[in-house]
Amino acid sequence: MPNEIELLDLLLKNRGIKTEDRDKFLNPSYEEGLYDPFFMKDMERAVVRIFEATEAKEKIVVYSDYDCDGIPAAVIMHDFFTKIGYTNFTIYIPDRHDEGYGLHMDAIKKFIDDEVKLLITFDLGITAIEEVVEAQASGIDVIITDHHLPVQMGIPNAYAILNPKQEGCKYPDKMLCGAGIAFKLIQALIAKYGEYWEINTGWEKWLLDMVGVATLADQVPLLDENRVFAHYGLKVLQKGKRLGLTEIFKKAGVDITKLGEEDVTFTLAPRINAASRMADPMMAFEALSATDPVLAKAAADNLSKINDDRKIMVAHMMKEVKKTMSKREEKKVIVIGNPLWRIGVLGIIASKIVEEYKRPVFVWGSDGSNVLKGSCRSYGGVNLVELMTALPENSVLEFGGHAGAGGFAVSHEEIHFLEERILKVYGEDRDIEEEAHEDGAEVTIGMDDVTNINYNVIERLAPYGAGNPKPKFLFKDVPIAAVKEFGKEKNHLELSFLSGKGKIVKAIIFFKNKESYGNKIAVGERINLVASFEKSTFGGRTELRLRIIDIL
Repeated sequence: MPNEIELLDLLLKNRGIKTEDRDKFLNPSYEEGLYDPFFMKDMERAVVRIFEATEAKEKIVVYSDYDCDGIPAAVIMHDFFTKIGYTNFTIYIPDRHDEGYGLHMDAIKKFIDDEVKLLITFDLGITAIEEVVEAQASGIDVIITDHHLPVQMGIPNAYAILNPKQEGCKYPDKMLCGAGIAFKLIQALIAKYGEYWEINTGWEKWLLDMVGVATLADQVPLLDENRVFAHYGLKVLQKGKRLGLTEIFKKAGVDITKLGEEDVTFTLAPRINAASRMADPMMAFEALSATDPVLAKAAADNLSKINDDRKIMVAHMMKEVKKTMSKREEKKVIVIGNPLWRIGVLGIIASKIVEEYKRPVFVWGSDGSNVLKGSCRSYGGVNLVELMTALPENSVLEFGGHAGAGGFAVSHEEIHFLEERILKVYGEDRDIEEEAHEDGAEVTIGMDDVTNINYNVIERLAPYGAGNPKPKFLFKDVPIAAVKEFGKEKNHLELSFLSGKGKIVKAIIFFKNKESYGNKIAVGERINLVASFEKSTFGGRTELRLRIIDIL
């Protein structure tokens, strides 16, 4: 086992952090780690137009996506307008089921009727060419803020576009999420007009909780500016200034003062996303922006209930998946669906199927329209966009996304041939298990190395996420000292190991039991274990333990 200095060096090297960038990575700085927002193409034009709109008291619409990136971005803009005392604005978040993702023509027509003068989009809009033409021609200036890739046919002819990925934008960090770009817009507005609005220096830092939430939830790489956003976002979250968030975490049993990135990704983000999947996305917006304690508690309670409903629905669907899969021949790609499955939860179902069956997955359902819609998730490095691009013409009506996750639409007639066509394109010769790099461990260590000193070294790399994964370790040929199944349904597993110094080291995994690993789990059996370090504070007791990732 390397000593703590060697361990830190190894982990940094594995993440591609050069020697000259070490200090910047290990000690994120708000003052030195963020770029000038005016490096972003069209930023000057955008802030001047927003200032003019507020001065002329024009009607403004803040139009955001319905997920845990778009909604925090809308909250950021809402908080800014509230701070400067501007009230002639509305928040518009499209309904996931009735409208779907993006900027919609029906909404534009409504804004025209309402005499809106400025439309600002967040986390969407870069592909809305026709909608922007309609808005601009009818006297609505459109400012697009988006982080998605522009399409080949070009970008909308908007008044201003803030997107680091657009051609001609020299902004150094291309990987911001939607709320990250919203924050850069606020930074620029304050830099130019903050004195006029009498905004205290540094006020915008209170918005970093929303940026941090979105940065972690949207799984953008936690490097460069995103690392600063995630680091300081967690610090602001820990202050508990947002009443709705405090209620959500309290209800989930999370100590907000010790909040970490996993509490955002596994506790908060699913509740924010549940609003659009199961009901109305404005419920999530209200929970994040509430300043009245009664409304904040009601919004948090609503989100928790909706999330519980979502869990029940997902459990029923997964039961159906397992029943169907038990009768099927095993294939290298899974295509599965049901016209009764709600499209809002298909992404969750796809992820669960990948976890269970270790295969690329395409899951479809229906929203009652004349086409079927679906979500897909990758496994083993399979590029989904390449896979769907290679399909015969008309196999799918449309698709989008990136290598690891995407969405698609298919006709009722063509769905019967989709699995066969995907399998043909995928190829018979590919070995999924080889491509999957199953363990992903960074270094082999022993149970004697599970120490607070090494935990503190590992924690210097936090917050973890895309681009900076939590370090995984391989423990080779370790004998099991004790086996325990826990939880109401005995569906979680705890293994105990003895270190050479006689210390007991516990390792846990949720939603797995002894049967999940065949005959390997028994006292005295030797296993190869892939795990990460974690500290549990359950029951007020702090305990260093391992979180099992895989048993090989």
